[in-house]
Amino acid sequence: MKKFFFLLCFAFTEFATAFAQEVSEHMTFKGIPIDGTLNNFVSKLAEKGFTHIITNNGCAAFNGDFAGYKNCYIGVTSSADKDLVTTVSVMFPTQDTWSALVGNYFSLKEMLTTKYGKPLCSIETFQSYPQPEDDNQKMYELKLNRCRYYTLFETEKGNVGLMLVHVVDLGCCASITYLDAINKKIVESDAIDDL
Repeated sequence: MKKFFFLLCFAFTEFATAFAQEVSEHMTFKGIPIDGTLNNFVSKLAEKGFTHIITNNGCAAFNGDFAGYKNCYIGVTSSADKDLVTTVSVMFPTQDTWSALVGNYFSLKEMLTTKYGKPLCSIETFQSYPQPEDDNQKMYELKLNRCRYYTLFETEKGNVGLMLVHVVDLGCCASITYLDAINKKIVESDAIDDL
């Protein structure tokens, strides 16, 4: 009987924990609410199997697998004034060809649409004339910051943005950023108070 009671308590605890995570008011990343101190979030992300690289000036960097992609970089940012996590960004592996890069982008966009619904906005264009016609020209335009490929999803808990980026010394990649709505408002409120 004690064993049955123990198993029942364990099952209830697991259910309550799962339910509490699902009703979190904060945006989550890998099931972790984007909230709390940077050190606390760093510990939780390390528990999920990500390799901590460095923490410096309110930012922490990790390496690990995410959404079926190997060897991604994850950046966690806290506000400058408070030790409050607000943003998590993922940089997917760099690509040398436009077809591979844009393939990652559209694959991620499809997965995000499945999870978050129709995007708030999506822009996929080049700001150059004439328009680039081949892979090399398209990669060149991205490196010159004349390529706008981004999609924004808006939820009650925050925003999720997908974009193509060129990072100097790294290369071109797809990137997803998760921004928590509650902590964004807290940081903005403090900034407005300063004005």
